[in-house]
Amino acid sequence: MSELKVAFIGTGRLTETPGAMGYAMAHMHADGYRLLDDVEMVACADIVPENAQAFADKYEFTDIYTDYNEMLTSVKPDVVSISTWPHLHAQMVLDCAAAGVPAVHCEKPMAHTFGAAKAMLAACEESGTRLTFNHQRRYGKPFYMAKELLDDGAIGELQKIEFGTSDLYDYGSHSWDMANYFNDECDTRWVLCGLDYSEENVVFGAHNENHSIAVWEYENGVFGMAAGGDATALVGCHHRMVGTEGIIEIARSNMPALRVLRAGEDWKAIDTGDEGCHAAEFVYRCIADIVDCLRTGGESQMNARNALRATEQIFACWESVRRRGMVTLPLDIEDNPLEAMIEAGDLKPAAQS
Repeated sequence: MSELKVAFIGTGRLTETPGAMGYAMAHMHADGYRLLDDVEMVACADIVPENAQAFADKYEFTDIYTDYNEMLTSVKPDVVSISTWPHLHAQMVLDCAAAGVPAVHCEKPMAHTFGAAKAMLAACEESGTRLTFNHQRRYGKPFYMAKELLDDGAIGELQKIEFGTSDLYDYGSHSWDMANYFNDECDTRWVLCGLDYSEENVVFGAHNENHSIAVWEYENGVFGMAAGGDATALVGCHHRMVGTEGIIEIARSNMPALRVLRAGEDWKAIDTGDEGCHAAEFVYRCIADIVDCLRTGGESQMNARNALRATEQIFACWESVRRRGMVTLPLDIEDNPLEAMIEAGDLKPAAQS
């Protein structure tokens, strides 16, 4: 079996304090590729040559670039991992599609505007590029075991999904994606949202609200509720699924990672080993999946259509605030409503303290 050539756009640098300026996700992707026998990491591109050189040295290859398009032309990779800020994703994905890259695995959130997100999907479908996004919690035991419980009818018929999150866009993209996963990737009928954005909260170059409450209904009649910022305590856990015969909860901390409450019984903790809501191994499983799907012709559950579904919900929440009312889907906008409200002076967040 021939080795697949892997290249990276955006390497960043390792940091002792991961946060709003970086998590060194390219390094985590690379650690996942390094676990596989049938791939070879061959090149990277970063606008900071020192970061690219350090990355290449760590993963033992020699080709580094400051221009990723030059890299795509010279190397002709089979897989490209993109680990840059959201406003850069769309053009990079479009360029990969134009260059005929077979598979692109991009960090989330999908894009900085809804129009850009749709354009990414359309370009890759036209070129045949397999586009995936790093919603790695689909590969964590508390999450996929919760889905197994749902599919086995452990709580009867699903009626409602709730999640608590720091924000609706950055971390929230994971939360929306998981809610859709639990509800079999069903589309959304409508969204209604309220938020507060009184203090600037910029994460990876993108605005994120401070506090929020959102409710929505899926087309299959399942309802959803999200609580962000200080409102997170309203939900009190990472995700909660309410059914006709019980409740499933995925915890944040100080509780079992996964537990189920059935009618007439006490809460029962489900053994997830040592896995909670966060683990590098989730990313490694993502990487293994995209490589396997490229080899076999399968479709990863991190596909761009699933990512666009979550992206649409996020921007629909912000559009609900802009319209001061309920928003029905499919969403008929191209921009980023939160950014637009800031630019128009409708929201005036104070500078970060």
